[in-house]
Amino acid sequence: MSTETDTKVLAELRDSFGKGYARRLRAAGKIPAVIYGHGTDPVHVALPGHQVALLIRRANAVLELEVDGTQQLTLVKDVQKDPVHQIIEHIDLLVVKKGEKIQVDVPIVVTGESFAGTIVNLDNTTVLLEVEATHIPQHIEVDIEGLQEGAHITAADLKLPKGSSLVTDAETLIVAITTPSGPSADDEAADAASAAAGEEAGAESGDAAAE
Repeated sequence: MSTETDTKVLAELRDSFGKGYARRLRAAGKIPAVIYGHGTDPVHVALPGHQVALLIRRANAVLELEVDGTQQLTLVKDVQKDPVHQIIEHIDLLVVKKGEKIQVDVPIVVTGESFAGTIVNLDNTTVLLEVEATHIPQHIEVDIEGLQEGAHITAADLKLPKGSSLVTDAETLIVAITTPSGPSADDEAADAASAAAGEEAGAESGDAAAE
C-alpha cells in the first residue's frame, strides 16, 4: 500500500501507564500504543480510536504518525484485543522508512470455482513476502477456476506484485483440490456385518419372547 492522506494520524505522547490509566484512555475514545524499532527508544502514545480502528482493518496497515510535531512512518505490527468484547486494548507500531524492505505476512484470497464436485483445501492462509514498507499488497489472489482433483498450487506458483519477493519456501502448499471420499469397501463390509448382527439379535429376542 502507499501512504495516502487518510493514513495520517495525530498521536499524543503519554507518560502514564497501568491498566487503570489504559481503561480511562479507552473510555475517552483513544487507544494506547507504543512505537519502537530502528534502534530508537520506545515511545508511548495515544491514538484516536475510531480513525485507527478503521485503518487497521487493512492487513499490514502503515500509519503516518505526527508525534509532538515530528513525522513518523510506522507499520502496525500487533493489535491486542479483549477476547470477549473485541475492544482494541493496545497496538504495537514498528518504525519503518520509505523505500525500506520489510518482511510481512500477506493474506491469500482464493478466487474462482474449482471443477464441480471438488473441494478446495486452503493449506496456508498467508504467505511471507519481502516488500517495500510503503507498497505492501493487501492480499495475493489465487485463481482456482476449473481446477480438477489432484491440482495443487504452491508458493512458487503465486503471482506476486512488482517489487515483491517470496520469503516463504517455494514448495509450500497453498491450495489443494480434492474430491469427497466415500466409504471404503472395508467400512461398507463392517456396516453390513453390524446390520446383520443387529437383525440376528432382534430375531433371537423375538423367539425368546414367543417362548
